[in-house]
Amino acid sequence: MTPWDRFATVARGGVADRVPVALIVDSPWLPGYAGIDTLDYFLREELFFKINRDLLERFPDVAWIPGFWIEYGMAAEPTAFGARVLWHHDRPPSIEPVRGGLASLADIEPPDPREHGLMPLVLQRYAQLEARLGVRAKIVAARGPFAVANWVLGATDLMLALAMEPDAIARFLDTVTTTIIAFLRAQLDTLREPAGILLLDDLVGMISPEMFERFARPHFARIFAEFNGLIRVFHNDTPCPHLFKPFSTLGFDVFNFSHETDIAFAQNAMPGIALMGNVPPFTLMAEGTADQVEQFARECIRKTGGRGLILSAGGGVSPGTPARAIDALCAVIGK
Repeated sequence: MTPWDRFATVARGGVADRVPVALIVDSPWLPGYAGIDTLDYFLREELFFKINRDLLERFPDVAWIPGFWIEYGMAAEPTAFGARVLWHHDRPPSIEPVRGGLASLADIEPPDPREHGLMPLVLQRYAQLEARLGVRAKIVAARGPFAVANWVLGATDLMLALAMEPDAIARFLDTVTTTIIAFLRAQLDTLREPAGILLLDDLVGMISPEMFERFARPHFARIFAEFNGLIRVFHNDTPCPHLFKPFSTLGFDVFNFSHETDIAFAQNAMPGIALMGNVPPFTLMAEGTADQVEQFARECIRKTGGRGLILSAGGGVSPGTPARAIDALCAVIGK
């Protein structure tokens, strides 16, 4: 089986020939790993292609999720709502909330992913990736409703709105959800062999179960239902074990979560969902030794029995993570 075959098999509830290894990698890690300017990574297509292609050769046992990811940090969706982006040479862009806040956005029309913000650039580069470079990307990605609202409004204003302006924030979250679905659909339409989506949302992990049911469930369930039949991966590495059982009924297939939550607890709380994790991405993957990474990874296998497990970091690959940490993950499944 190929790394992708293993990942897809376990994601769909099957049993692979061995535990898959899969990692989420993007612009916080890749430019530094390759030793280049972050702006060059975004702008120079040949560099982007070489770096991502070389991962396949350097780490042949890893499934890269989503793989050849066209992204501009967190900026693609927020820019469509008018958020200002600050670009940096040594890290992904940062984002300033929209002036005027929720009052100016509650009843905004959903942006068009083919016309607004940075989303059209993402679509064009995916089309080029397929047509000119011959890459067969399989998974596309978007930030989730709370993540986008966080960047557009600011975290404090988002949380205050949930408590003090429930009707207005509900309308805005509905518009954001419509935009996310359209963006994911437009990305999938550029691919010849679409197989899945990756939805990333850490902010939703910061609310209570009651807030989740009222403000979050309808939007997340709507997104995952829209892509029924594809592999649906949900990334949330905020420590939020209080939401695992509610999460388990949203309709996704794979959960990438925080290393701070024990993987045995996650398996018990989320039966039937493949767990992608959960080696500490910074303290071990980036700063630990290969032996420490191997030991923690073996514990993940032991605690789960290897059932429904996709061995990974407990979140995305952190800046500064060395190749030896990834080699250590692969060594575990090779033994």
